[in-house]
Amino acid sequence: MSDNTPQIPKILVVEDAEPIQLVLQKFLSKKFDVFVCADGLEAMAYLQNGNMVQLIISDLTTPNMGGLELLQQVKASSYFKSIPVIVLSGDTESSTRIKCLEAGAEDYIVKPFNPLELEARIKVVLKRSGITVS
Repeated sequence: MSDNTPQIPKILVVEDAEPIQLVLQKFLSKKFDVFVCADGLEAMAYLQNGNMVQLIISDLTTPNMGGLELLQQVKASSYFKSIPVIVLSGDTESSTRIKCLEAGAEDYIVKPFNPLELEARIKVVLKRSGITVS
């Protein structure tokens, strides 16, 4: 007997600023299973410990390992390269956005952000991966 209950997509949020962590956790946990890491090293350790996620949302400027390096490591990994990554950053430079997109980011959202727009973009990215969110 198969269980047709839709799975709640798991999202890994990589953000060092506690106020933004709280906003993302509170808003996204209405529709997603959210886990928060303070930096890229913690995020890679979380993934390497067998925690699979359907999406990563990462700030660019986190301590220890920044978002661009995390993105590069995820996309270089045979295990994790299929996980879509959305960059969430205060950096408005076009060159930074291009660098992230060329490194494999699915999307780039500038802070401050509208949580409803972020949710809409998450749904689009997940839909491309074959995951429908209600």
